[in-house]
Amino acid sequence: MKFSAREDVAAPIDKVFAALNDFEGFERQAMRRGAEVQRVDPLTQAGVGMRWKIYFKMRGRRRELDLELSRYDAPNEMVFDVASPGMTGTFTVELLALSRSRTRMALALHIAPLTLSTRLFVQSLKLAKSSLTKRFKLRVADYAKTLEDRLQRSA
Repeated sequence: MKFSAREDVAAPIDKVFAALNDFEGFERQAMRRGAEVQRVDPLTQAGVGMRWKIYFKMRGRRRELDLELSRYDAPNEMVFDVASPGMTGTFTVELLALSRSRTRMALALHIAPLTLSTRLFVQSLKLAKSSLTKRFKLRVADYAKTLEDRLQRSA
């Protein structure tokens, strides 16, 4: 199952990529929403091999997620591999410079079930795919607008 969205940001590609590299900020956001986030790699700079263990509650159960940065092509692309006990997936962030001051940000999430119970869960998601896709696109649009505002204030 795949979700994808594209948004244009009124900022140069380098600044957008730098903002997307604020991994500590994303960790803090996840913790504010109730997740436990642990960085489990020794790297000091952003790059391939960065890993996180994430624990969160969903549908009344504690879930575990492993996230690893598997491709890092500054300032164009980042690909994260996602793994949990019942599911695998990839999260891709692609940036394209439309002009010196405008960047297209494309995000895609692809998930694949590994177990029967996860397959049933993904099937239930497919039934609500249009509303979930709409919510995903709204979240990406909101993030792009927030990012644009923040980058314009700091310029």
